[in-house]
Amino acid sequence: MQVSMTVNGDKVTREIEPRVLLVHFIRENLGLTGTHWGCDTSNCGTCVVLMDGQPVKSCTVLAAMADGHDIRTVEGLAVGGTLDPVQQGFMEEHGLQCGFCTPGMMLTARALLDRNPHPDDAEIRQAISGQICRCTGYATIVRSVQWAAAHPLGAQAEGDAAGAEESTSEEVTA
Repeated sequence: MQVSMTVNGDKVTREIEPRVLLVHFIRENLGLTGTHWGCDTSNCGTCVVLMDGQPVKSCTVLAAMADGHDIRTVEGLAVGGTLDPVQQGFMEEHGLQCGFCTPGMMLTARALLDRNPHPDDAEIRQAISGQICRCTGYATIVRSVQWAAAHPLGAQAEGDAAGAEESTSEEVTA
């Protein structure tokens, strides 16, 4: 069967078998290996992607069910070479260790911040509760999401803005 969907802003169309899971479609047909495949039972959450802005476990979704939908993977978080604030937050606050759960955690965090730009700790923990991290104890992940909420433009964009302000003030005084 033929499926068409938008993945990270690009329209893709492929011939697939009807039984292909979205996680396999993303990894094997599209070559986007940032989406991890973990437990094979939908318990771990490493395979989370955003479908129409909502986190879904791609090991429980057939690629055919994603036909006509907008899919965002971890590869689609950074835009134009600028990290998403969630990605930057995970770097700043050490929200990743082995990295296996990280893509799903980041996408879940992005969906949370898109619907609630200022979540409290309990809301962050609730949002990520469907995902297992065996390395961090979740404290650094929560801090990473808090960092992203506090820096919605991201560190790079803020640094660019500060640099622009400095050059403007130098021009005024020169």
